[in-house]
Amino acid sequence: MTSQHINSGRYTISNSKLIEHISDDTDDELDITQGDIVTDYSFDDIATEDFVDTDYDGNLDAPYDNENTGAGYKDIGDPIWQCKQCKAKMWYDDRINKDKQTKNSKFSLCCGDGKIQLPILHDASQPLRELLFDSRDSQAKKFQQNIRFYNLMFAFTSPGVKVDDTSYNTGRGPPTLRIHGQSHHLIGSLLPMPDNSPKFAQLYIYDMENEVNNRLSQYPIKNNVDEDIIIGIKNMLDTHNPYAQKFRMARDKLDSSAVCDLKLKLILYNLPNASEVATLIVGDEHIANNRDIIIEKQTSMLQRINELHPAYLSLQYPLLYPHGEDGYRPNILHKDHPHSHASKRNKVTMREYFCYRMQLRDNEAQTILHSRRLFHQWVVDEYCMIESQKLNYVRQHQQELQVDKYINLNDCNNQPLTQGNEKGKRIILPSSFVGSQRYMEQLYFDGMEICANVGFPDLFLTLTCNPTWPEIQRQVAKSNLTAHDCPDVVSRVFKMKLNQLMHDLKSGHVFGPILASVYTIEWQKRGLPHAHILIFLHPSNKYPNPEDIDNIISAEIPNKDTHPELYQIVSNHMMHGPCGIANRRELCMANGKCIRFFPKKFQPATIVDQDGFPVYRRRDTRRTM
Repeated sequence: MTSQHINSGRYTISNSKLIEHISDDTDDELDITQGDIVTDYSFDDIATEDFVDTDYDGNLDAPYDNENTGAGYKDIGDPIWQCKQCKAKMWYDDRINKDKQTKNSKFSLCCGDGKIQLPILHDASQPLRELLFDSRDSQAKKFQQNIRFYNLMFAFTSPGVKVDDTSYNTGRGPPTLRIHGQSHHLIGSLLPMPDNSPKFAQLYIYDMENEVNNRLSQYPIKNNVDEDIIIGIKNMLDTHNPYAQKFRMARDKLDSSAVCDLKLKLILYNLPNASEVATLIVGDEHIANNRDIIIEKQTSMLQRINELHPAYLSLQYPLLYPHGEDGYRPNILHKDHPHSHASKRNKVTMREYFCYRMQLRDNEAQTILHSRRLFHQWVVDEYCMIESQKLNYVRQHQQELQVDKYINLNDCNNQPLTQGNEKGKRIILPSSFVGSQRYMEQLYFDGMEICANVGFPDLFLTLTCNPTWPEIQRQVAKSNLTAHDCPDVVSRVFKMKLNQLMHDLKSGHVFGPILASVYTIEWQKRGLPHAHILIFLHPSNKYPNPEDIDNIISAEIPNKDTHPELYQIVSNHMMHGPCGIANRRELCMANGKCIRFFPKKFQPATIVDQDGFPVYRRRDTRRTM
């Protein structure tokens, strides 16, 4: 491979603290979701004396922060700091006040600095504990690879969405979970309809002599399923899971033939215990809460489980909640703390609840965090629950949002020819709802206002998350996991790296004084976050000609003898292909040509084309990789 194949403009000669990880613009297509767009600008004049001294090569004349992990690399360390309130393990950069260096750090990501206190989750019983945490046993490895399907075998409710596992996970990246439709959980009757096979909760009641075979029939590929594992999990749930015990009790009542009309009611208590999760109802006389779950004896109708029911997650994820622990419920009050009287809200939100559950604590079970691909599904389900609650709040508070002032609605109401049955009820999403039309428009207008005041952006940077960062590898290695198993660790480390990069750009003046900056965080299909950053430089520090551009951007293979570390970085992260004649099966190939226009032509000098975009210098240096 020659210098023709290097991705253009994807590394800089300037040595910032994160230069190793301003990596490649990969070939995977982007799956752009609602971005976290941040604007930061100032119109104050910046003194030209603020420039940072550089050497002949344009490198910052500054000491390295960590000499043990390589020159120029800043290691953010490990999560060795413990929240004094909830005992969660945190990174030092997770602290509330990041501008101050202190040994008495406070953290809000875990428990809101003491506002939230939830019951501790208990360790899973055997054999589930060994299957989850044993990384050497062959049986445990197979279980870990197929944990989502084992969980589906014992789930009481159906997911209610279509999971796309085939068309999406075709590349070389890590497995990704994608769902279609609205996320919701459904539960059927106690007994299946005639000529229908039992599913989900019915497997706990119907045809107990063939229960294992019935569960195996739910799995499309039986070769990867171990019957001994199924028997072990079944016995464990029968012993420790209160919901499994109540369904077994309903089975005994039905087998006794003394009851003709039996229902199972999953009760919503404020402070339930294991004996209060359900009750049996004979006949039709009962008083039900609007969120209680009443399971009929035999019907073809499916019942949707309310997302605010405490058993919503326990019924869907029996392997994550083997003791039937409660999920989120409304009206969980904040813990009393010194500043509780000044808070406008005294109840735990769903986002705060899940943030608390996703933290690592020595005194709490790590069943959820070690569930690998099932953890992915749990996170997706959790996100859908949070978004659903936000949408429901907006729906119920349209008057407080003053939506009647929107011009389009008033125009519709004032049209005499519009029939009432054609109007419907329109729900207006405010600009505070992330991802809504007004949210995106507001950020767009903010960006245009920055351009109107300070001019067009000068630099476009891309920071891509690297799952081999030492901080990520050290953390996941402690649990015998991989970076793909821990999207929470990857996201948190990436955000801290991004904050450090923005600090270097603005305070360290890597490219000189900056007037403004705008960035958005996106997610690739391979499941890794990356940030696109626009930099607005001070007028005294522009790069108006090709020579200035060559001082900060290179699209050539580095010299292996003079810059061995940079050569290794480019080799590992920034090479495209090979594609073209050498590899016609590459993902970027279409109709015999590379859609990224590789290999690039040699270019003796950097030029600026007629549209104002630079064409970077690519000299034929005869260097190869």
